[in-house]
Amino acid sequence: MLLVVAATPDELAGAGPVATLVCGVGPVDAAARTAAALADTLPEALLHVGIAGARTFDEPEFVIGREAVYCDADDARWIDLRAAADPRLVELAGRALPGARVEAIGTSARVGGSSGCEVEAMEGYAVLRAAALAGVPAVEVRVLANAIGEPDRARWRFADAKRLLAASLPGLVAEIARG
Repeated sequence: MLLVVAATPDELAGAGPVATLVCGVGPVDAAARTAAALADTLPEALLHVGIAGARTFDEPEFVIGREAVYCDADDARWIDLRAAADPRLVELAGRALPGARVEAIGTSARVGGSSGCEVEAMEGYAVLRAAALAGVPAVEVRVLANAIGEPDRARWRFADAKRLLAASLPGLVAEIARG
């Protein structure tokens, strides 16, 4: 069984007939809802999808997270600030999305709150950490939708990014489910 997780219902469009979870926006809801779902049923794999921002942005494109970095905390003595994606799932996602970038994705509850990562989202670390604690292999896949510091929301391309995600999600789900 594959569980596909996203912050909003729109980001799950195209997931098809697999188990899905709307984890909510931000790391707190994402961690709590993902952990609760995994306590109820353990899938064989977890695919976390959604849109993201980047420090440099030209057009929507896919990024596969090799790890999620928690940027809201800065002291690794208290918490592991990195959640590695499952290497096999990264490989399968890359097979489904040729040309996708593979890199670390920063997680922050605040837009512009990440550091040290080109890509920023709000839930990745929380979802991958909950999966790791439950022993479930996981990967985060994002579509870039905006430049992180862009103040003009009219230049953010959420609708385009969500359309690209929805169009590609069936193939991505099929590849990971087969793997």
